[in-house]
Amino acid sequence: MTISTSDPRKELIAAKAAELGFDACRFADVTQAWPAGERLMEFLAQGRHGEMGWLQETAERRGHPRAMWAGARTAIMLGTNYGPDADPLAALARRDRGTISVYAQGDDYHELIKGRLKQLAGWVVARFGGELKVFVDSAPLMEKPLAEQAGLGWQGKHTNLVSREFGSWLFLGSILTELQLAPDGPSGGSCGQCQACLDICPTKAFPAPYQLDARRCISYLTIELKGPIPREFREALGNRIYGCDDCLAVCPWNKFAAVAREQRLHARDALRAPTLEDLAALDDAVFRALFAKSPVKRIGRDRFVRNVLYAIGNSGEARLAAAAERLLGDPSPLVRGAAVWALSRLLDAGAFGALRDRSTELDLDVRAEWNANPLTPAV
Repeated sequence: MTISTSDPRKELIAAKAAELGFDACRFADVTQAWPAGERLMEFLAQGRHGEMGWLQETAERRGHPRAMWAGARTAIMLGTNYGPDADPLAALARRDRGTISVYAQGDDYHELIKGRLKQLAGWVVARFGGELKVFVDSAPLMEKPLAEQAGLGWQGKHTNLVSREFGSWLFLGSILTELQLAPDGPSGGSCGQCQACLDICPTKAFPAPYQLDARRCISYLTIELKGPIPREFREALGNRIYGCDDCLAVCPWNKFAAVAREQRLHARDALRAPTLEDLAALDDAVFRALFAKSPVKRIGRDRFVRNVLYAIGNSGEARLAAAAERLLGDPSPLVRGAAVWALSRLLDAGAFGALRDRSTELDLDVRAEWNANPLTPAV
């Protein structure tokens, strides 16, 4: 763990952070100008946040760290390595199985990191005094720009943090304190001429380097979007059923990455590359049991099975049509509509038309899916 030792308090704080399991600890001044706030406003003005209305609602507080708390002087920025033990891109070739983003294959990092942040915060107050506040990806604090300012890494052309020591795989946590601690400078890293992250994106979600249109991002589409995923993106999903790691995994800086030390962040065997057939059969109770203590649980069973059905449609595996057909009678119109799309990809025109003729489902959302398919005439 690299820190500046110009302030002995920082050395002690970083040592305690390491003892608690953090892999990186650096410090940023939060009293200065904050260009990231302007970039956020541009992002929102262009509508690139899609259905994430909470970004718009909290924009003023996100505009500057001190808008969250006027008494803040220093941000203690913590990083936890969650490096995978296998290439995340390899599972994309297994078309009858689903791929879940690396960060969601283990336990929910929010709870793990928040607990450690609270322990560290309590220790800082007991040792040095001063008020402070703890944040971990659940409050309107822009952590990636803060991490860049503190020198944990830099925001790459894909807008995610890149670390010299850990590549793409750092969970971030923040402690804002009224203590005045000497800031660490930026790490000075750079993407150079590389644009591998931009080139690999299946949905072309980057209008330009260092810019993201979330409305086109597979992570947004599979996690944040509540309704049917737009048809123009469904084929590009491939077998990605929760999030997407392509732009992270392809980064050359991952040559310095290491496997996560924390066992709870390691992939569960059941989530490494689960079969689409098994996932399509999940009811709500089994879904909740399978994804207990997982961030996947927050999107709910219906949205998750929607994603699974799009992956089934992309699989090219005719045998999976039976799994999709069973869901034509699902209580959720979101699931029923995705099942129709999957079947339109796996069945020939005759079989698909006959299936539609036997369908008694008349709700408008599902009828739109039937009618959108060129294999049969509209009803």
